[in-house]
Amino acid sequence: MDTADQLIPDTLLSGLLVWKGGIIVLWLAFFFCAERLWPAAPQPALMAWERQGKWRLGRNFGLWLMNSGLSVGLVLPLTIACAALSMEFFAWRPVWWAGGWGLVFDLLALDFLIYWWHRINHEWRFLWRFHEIHHLDAWLDSTSALRFHFGEVALSALARGGVILLIGFPVDSVLVFEILILTAAIFHHSNLRLPGGLERWLSLLIITPSIHWVHHHAWRPDTDSNYGTMFSFWDRIFSTSSPSKRAMDLEIGVENEAEKGLLRLVLRPFLPRRTDGE
Repeated sequence: MDTADQLIPDTLLSGLLVWKGGIIVLWLAFFFCAERLWPAAPQPALMAWERQGKWRLGRNFGLWLMNSGLSVGLVLPLTIACAALSMEFFAWRPVWWAGGWGLVFDLLALDFLIYWWHRINHEWRFLWRFHEIHHLDAWLDSTSALRFHFGEVALSALARGGVILLIGFPVDSVLVFEILILTAAIFHHSNLRLPGGLERWLSLLIITPSIHWVHHHAWRPDTDSNYGTMFSFWDRIFSTSSPSKRAMDLEIGVENEAEKGLLRLVLRPFLPRRTDGE
């Protein structure tokens, strides 16, 4: 058995894919149905179940299908390999950094790092080219959590792999975090109506739909705020919380840009733009 086989057994990889995929599909199905039964904001006429709404769902699921293949071929194998290599060659973690409390610390550390990765994706023009595809969605619902350019997914996997390799996060912590991040993203992109009191209490700890909808406001100061993915306190700590409140008529998207077709979304990060001085 070679090193690769030792680090990523086929049975482990297939089992993780099944469990992760099953959890996410069920969670997505629940919110997809619930947000249509109890919407927080009424969908624009063209976004209901008419032609434009169907095209939008087709774009989001099309990007998700591309990324699903990338996840199987690159993201999960790279994540497991970096975690295993780190434990084998850079095992500096102290004894106390293990068990249940170790997992809690890992989740906090990984969410802290993803806050900064998300922020850098907005502040560095090269990364924004890819992340912009996510923000070009002109409406938000649970499917928006699936809408990422494959370039961003690949770059995120490489960045995460490097961090895992250097810091030494174990495989189980990383996979628990991956599941939590995906479920959190589906939740806070959703259009599900929550009781006001419940959402206010939840927002003290986690990112809720009202917080993240402001992040998708098509006004750049709001777009460049509320970077948290799972926990909401990072934005308060680093002063990146937006003072804006979610409103039913909030325009979603990218300032001065319109939604694109699927092919144009795929090609857009690689095309020259005047704003880049090209």
